[in-house]
Amino acid sequence: MTRAKVLLAAPLTLLALAACEPVPSSGSGIVTVPESVASIAAPFQDLTTARIKSEDGCYWYTHQGPVETTELPLRTTNGNPICVRPQS
Repeated sequence: MTRAKVLLAAPLTLLALAACEPVPSSGSGIVTVPESVASIAAPFQDLTTARIKSEDGCYWYTHQGPVETTELPLRTTNGNPICVRPQS
């Protein structure tokens, strides 16, 4: 490879690898969702990845989409976030 190709390929390789970075998990880690929470949670949310974030006291889960993995708030069927303490 010529020097110019190497200088171009190195940053592109690092950029491609950056897309593979896992979603950071914050808060207290994965918890077992109580039945009372599971009964009010909207369908199609992955309760097995639920965690309570210490920043807001609400349940969040990991949504694995076809393109990216995203942290989303666990919501009721009405769209309200499910929290263990009142939001300020």
